[in-house]
Amino acid sequence: MHVEIGEKHPKTLLNKGTGFLVDYSHSLNPYTGCSFGCSYCYVRQMPVSLFRSQQWGTWVDIKKEAAKLLLKELSRAKAKGKVTIFMSSSTDPYQPIEFKEEVTRSLLSVMVEDPPDFLFVQTRSPLVTRDIDLLQKLEDKVRVSMTIETDCDDIRKAFSPVAPPIQARLKALERLKEAGVPTQATIAPLLPSSEAFPDRLVPLVNRVCVDDYFMGDGSGGKRTRSLGISKRYEELGLLEWYHPDAYKIVLERMRQVFSIDQIYVSQNGFAP
Repeated sequence: MHVEIGEKHPKTLLNKGTGFLVDYSHSLNPYTGCSFGCSYCYVRQMPVSLFRSQQWGTWVDIKKEAAKLLLKELSRAKAKGKVTIFMSSSTDPYQPIEFKEEVTRSLLSVMVEDPPDFLFVQTRSPLVTRDIDLLQKLEDKVRVSMTIETDCDDIRKAFSPVAPPIQARLKALERLKEAGVPTQATIAPLLPSSEAFPDRLVPLVNRVCVDDYFMGDGSGGKRTRSLGISKRYEELGLLEWYHPDAYKIVLERMRQVFSIDQIYVSQNGFAP
């Protein structure tokens, strides 16, 4: 799929943490738009997507001179109090364009020099391993949250065909663990998975977060319903997985191999 690349010159990068991210002082998005274009993405129903004529997933705007702007904003924010940052809430900071543009890497470089109190990096891309050198320098002030919605790559392809393969993400978690970077596996939004899922995760992380459409799309599942995602479940013969209680299936499986204090549900798993 062709992706239209544009540029933005934002006046601000750090946005106040609200709603689902109320535990954070700020959110930070290196890009506007996301070329992964996952079918279930709640951002499809947010103004940033609805006010564009192009389909979500077919356009990305690069935020130019982002590092220079963050340098100023971070200093001002820290002067006012504790700074905790969620990166990112409406884009993937390691989507394909980052390989060339390195906006996210430039922002990490700023934060290494002037660290926030905590940085949460949310991605589904193995490209995050490129920045292990910077992430290591943040020590316990960072956590990388790798989205692994399922352990079945055929399921991944049905819902997010452009997103990185599951095996590549698992390998990325292995590399992050070896490097001593704090990580978690984030099963969000929860997709149908196998009973072996927990066994694939337990050697790689000591922390998992389980979230679904109903808890995690910021509208009690309304945004997801408007996307017609239930039809995809129906086509796959897996409609029982599109239910407010479906997360309990995975939760119970995780409890067989992870301890209670290693398992988080929805918003608690994304908090600093």
